[in-house]
Amino acid sequence: MTLKKNHIVLIAILLAILVFFMFKLKDDEASDTTAKKANVVNQTKAALTITTVRPERRMMRQSIAANGSIAPWQEALIGAEVNGLQINQVNVNVGDIVKRGQVIAEFSATTILADIAQANASLADAQASAIEAAGNASRARSIQDTGALSKQQIEQFMAQEASTKARVAAAEATLLSNQIRLKQTKVLAPDNGVISARAATVGAVVSPGQELFRLIRQGRLEWRAELTSSEIGAIKQGMDAYLTMPSGEKVVGKVRMVSPMVDTQTRNAMVFVDLPANNQIKSGMFARGSFELGENESVTLPASALVLRDGFTYVMQIDKQTQDKQIYVRQIKVQAGKRVGDMVEIIDLENNMDHDYVATGGAFLADGDAVNVIGNTAPLEIKP
Repeated sequence: MTLKKNHIVLIAILLAILVFFMFKLKDDEASDTTAKKANVVNQTKAALTITTVRPERRMMRQSIAANGSIAPWQEALIGAEVNGLQINQVNVNVGDIVKRGQVIAEFSATTILADIAQANASLADAQASAIEAAGNASRARSIQDTGALSKQQIEQFMAQEASTKARVAAAEATLLSNQIRLKQTKVLAPDNGVISARAATVGAVVSPGQELFRLIRQGRLEWRAELTSSEIGAIKQGMDAYLTMPSGEKVVGKVRMVSPMVDTQTRNAMVFVDLPANNQIKSGMFARGSFELGENESVTLPASALVLRDGFTYVMQIDKQTQDKQIYVRQIKVQAGKRVGDMVEIIDLENNMDHDYVATGGAFLADGDAVNVIGNTAPLEIKP
């Protein structure tokens, strides 16, 4: 009987131990399930898997970009000086190269030649009358003390002499005027250059001052670049300017002058750049260019690290403070400077050089988002 009781106690103890281990196993499985669920929750918090990049100091070329039109350095307007004459001959056309003093057009001189002939005849008549009057006055002077002639008669001879001299002077002036008009029938180039416009037509009768030709003096062209009032102070006379023509050709010019005036409407100022002689450069073309200012050290980030939102530029900084074993990003507003190749100058990042930033994909993140960082992106080489 005692042995049977011992067996029952032993079985009860074994059953109790078995029940204890069964409940413990269930608790462990529940704990593991909870931990796994927590890990899944934590993993789903990451908004994006990213690589990071750190700002670098680089030597970057300073330049100011500008746009502008190409125009003549100086353009001369060549007009008619004679009145009511017909154009008899036109010797040049648009694009022709001319030299100073070259005859580029001629007017019919028939009328002026007739006027010159008439002026010559009038001069001869006046000179003959002057000779006769001078002789009479000379004789009157020689006998004025004898009383043969009255004082009134002597004064008449003197007045006639003076009058004929005046007629001679007037005839000479008329002849000279007609000779000048004859010279003006030939239109001369006022300077070396290229004819840029022509209004003269054979057979046309023009009035004084009417435009006949336009001349690009010395064939010189200039680039009129527009810069903002904040940029104009960096431009100096004699500085090189690098232009890209519409054809893709590269041209180097030199700053001749910076305009002393700023446009009150656009707040832009004009920079005048002398261009070299080149048949591919034409007046009226539009060209893009830049002014090189040298090199300086700048804080840079890849262009892919910049995020544009609401008209401002931001970068996504990796927050060193972590929560729940996660990494978060902070959106920081920055001011972008010049761009060279794939790198962009960040002007106001000087105090945040020791932070990492999202290299790509920042546009898909918001301030405070959690991220998974898988590595760092190597700094990019500057490609001009």
